[in-house]
Amino acid sequence: MSPDSAKTAMAGQPLAKDLSHLFIPAQRAHQKSPFKAVMGNPTLEMINMAGGMPSPSTFPLVQLQATVRTAGQDGTLSLERTQSSGTTESLDKLLQYNDGRGMDSYCRFLRRFTELAHRPQYADWDVIASCGNTDSIAKAVSLFCQQGDHIIVEQFSFPGALCSLKFANVKPVAVSMDSEGVVPEALDGLCSSWAGATPLRAMYLVPTGQNPTGATMSLERRQAVYAVAQKHDLVIIEDDPYYFLQFGPIPAGQGADATIDEIRQQPLVPSLLSLDTDGRVIRLDSFSKILAPNLRCGWITAPAYMQDRFQILNESTILQPSGLTQGVISRLLNDTWGIEGWNEHLCTLRTAYAARRNLFVKLVSKHLAGLATFTVPTSGMFLWMKIDLGPAAADPTAMPRLLDAMKKCGVMMAPGMPFSVGPVPGHFLRAAFALADTDMFEPALQRLALAIAAIRGSTPLDAPPAMCAEPIEPAAPARIAVNGST
Repeated sequence: MSPDSAKTAMAGQPLAKDLSHLFIPAQRAHQKSPFKAVMGNPTLEMINMAGGMPSPSTFPLVQLQATVRTAGQDGTLSLERTQSSGTTESLDKLLQYNDGRGMDSYCRFLRRFTELAHRPQYADWDVIASCGNTDSIAKAVSLFCQQGDHIIVEQFSFPGALCSLKFANVKPVAVSMDSEGVVPEALDGLCSSWAGATPLRAMYLVPTGQNPTGATMSLERRQAVYAVAQKHDLVIIEDDPYYFLQFGPIPAGQGADATIDEIRQQPLVPSLLSLDTDGRVIRLDSFSKILAPNLRCGWITAPAYMQDRFQILNESTILQPSGLTQGVISRLLNDTWGIEGWNEHLCTLRTAYAARRNLFVKLVSKHLAGLATFTVPTSGMFLWMKIDLGPAAADPTAMPRLLDAMKKCGVMMAPGMPFSVGPVPGHFLRAAFALADTDMFEPALQRLALAIAAIRGSTPLDAPPAMCAEPIEPAAPARIAVNGST
């Protein structure tokens, strides 16, 4: 546990329970790099000729500047070659090899933010840098599952996680869902009746704005799921990239969208991490949905002894996320925005996505009445629709034909099949309301309605409709200067 993490621990908090008995044998035996075990950490007083590190004097980046959005006006952040910028390391340090924990300034901010956002209930928690949740999922699973083992997942789950499980030859076991996500009674029944060759040791969940269903677990649901995990000694891998995109129900009567002030007043549903008294929740956070996806940075929160394992896994795969990216994020969050500015940014996102959700749901109700049913999401980016294909519903080719009709009509949404562990109980589409311009919502749904009608047999689809909008211009990128040039 790092000194910074120790400072956040509240007096009287217990230590996490030791759940290392759930590690697979290979992880229990896994040791740090023999080279690092022998060399340790060289001090500044040493003449270091041990590491295979290039000289920083050969690094071509001398200065980096970027223009970033702030609440009032655009601001500028910069990173300098040999001197720290605010609390952020110099470019020479950011561009050099480092250990698998992540850059100090980056992790320091995330410890503080995690403490404020989640208030972990045990003392020896810590954060470690990750290069996004897809990589973190694979690493978390590898601690508890080996080839041939099983892991619990939601009935509909993130395809990236399912692909990671398939690659590792770890078999997903689905538990049924309702409008709030995993059904605790079904989870308990699955665990109680489990008769597999190896025990169930972990489950993987997306509890907020679930991908693909958009479901968000209530506090009571999270408490019930956590109680089942305690009863059956399960580790919970809490994949929560949409946690800070909570925006609540649609205002009564489809009135005006919530203002940013109203969004600020809306409390977030407590995370599973915040309920965790044992240290059995491994929380995965990512900047992909709340800053930008290809920054490829995030963080894992877990007990310190588990972080030792994640450090080994990082150092044997990615080493650590890009130091340059960590430096840009650290400079933005520590020095340009600070905690207050970061929280303001998150409120701005929540407000924007609430307005998009409200408009999209209104238009779905208008154009797909009688053709689709759905639950209004209170978080995230997705609306999960069950499509009524009428007389064609029993036809096994109906869904492929619908997708083909949608392509001809010039619209695409994700079908349910890639998200499902087993046979799909119906015809589902996941509509993402985050990317497309809001002016495209209505024509997209009109085209979908036309495609559904064609499969239902009520309207022939002789030719695709004309495209009804010009291509959307991308937003202007941030201006980046290297060595004074742009």
